[in-house]
Amino acid sequence: MSYQYNFSAGPAMIPKEVMLQAQHEFLNFNETGISVMEMSHRSKEYLPIVEKAEKNLRNLLNIPNNYKVIFLQGGAITQNFMVPMNLLSNRSASYVVSGYWSKRTYNDAQPFGTIKLAASSEPNNFKKVPSFESWNFDNNDAYVHFCQNETVHGAEYFDTFKIPEVPLVCDMSSTILSRPVNIDDYGVIYAGAQKNIGPSGLTIVIVRDDLLSFADQKTPSTLNWKIQSENNSMINTPTTFSIYMAGLVFEWLLDLGGLKKIEELNIKKSNYLYSFIDADDFYINDIEIKNRSRMNVPFRMVNDDLTKKFVATAEEKGLYALKGHRVVGGLRASLYNAMPFDGVESVSYTHLTLPTTPYV
Repeated sequence: MSYQYNFSAGPAMIPKEVMLQAQHEFLNFNETGISVMEMSHRSKEYLPIVEKAEKNLRNLLNIPNNYKVIFLQGGAITQNFMVPMNLLSNRSASYVVSGYWSKRTYNDAQPFGTIKLAASSEPNNFKKVPSFESWNFDNNDAYVHFCQNETVHGAEYFDTFKIPEVPLVCDMSSTILSRPVNIDDYGVIYAGAQKNIGPSGLTIVIVRDDLLSFADQKTPSTLNWKIQSENNSMINTPTTFSIYMAGLVFEWLLDLGGLKKIEELNIKKSNYLYSFIDADDFYINDIEIKNRSRMNVPFRMVNDDLTKKFVATAEEKGLYALKGHRVVGGLRASLYNAMPFDGVESVSYTHLTLPTTPYV
């Protein structure tokens, strides 16, 4: 079966235009006679690819000159220990827990020093994110960490806030490039690529210059932001093909009109799906409305017995990966940048073809 729309939370859809261009260039990139996958990362043919990718990412996010962009490996989860290894420096840090992934990040950081809980929405089952006013941190902390969007529970921060006294570290894996952000508000931003950027394997770290000198002496060179930035992300062989694909996505976004334009499209998609869910009591999403994620929409059916039928019917229609995360069950539609509006509409068409079954 050839799936038409991929609602997976990651690896996720890549724009069709990007896939077609990569397909066209796959065996013979830029008349070199070889594939990007075969190129040396230090060759004269490849270096312009990574340089252009960084330039376009800086353009999209309006990244100031005093921030480094690093292309790394290991996924965002590797940053769960790279962040404290590079920033903690025998101090404390405070973490906000707003869902499954930020809780894991908080737990993973524990072995590296004094890791405190700034706030948590776990007592209310992560149905909302902890408000900025509720965050409890110390001005002497090395950093404060939070996750902008929780892909499992579907709760997202839309507030803009800045902590002048303490660097703010943000996991933007599922929101990066989905809307404009003010980079100056953050000390560090990191994101796995497999949602809004490209194939899995690549992680992007954007770090302010003055935060590059705190790495623990035991930090390996491949995990040291300063060493990686000084070597243009090439202290070891980077994920060359993933960077190439990310560069194509950056070009696609620029051609589309940039982040303001993609934000408009993402708002349209998520508003449509939430309106469909809220139309009657057959589907349920109980995330606080102001925190409802634009990227990941979890919902469940009032009759759980129909969930498997919904997923099976959707797959028959070419809609892939609508099953909810194993932690919460139910259904989930991930609406990253590459998901077209037609795909979101198709979810409601699946509802119309379900068997007539009592709600309870």
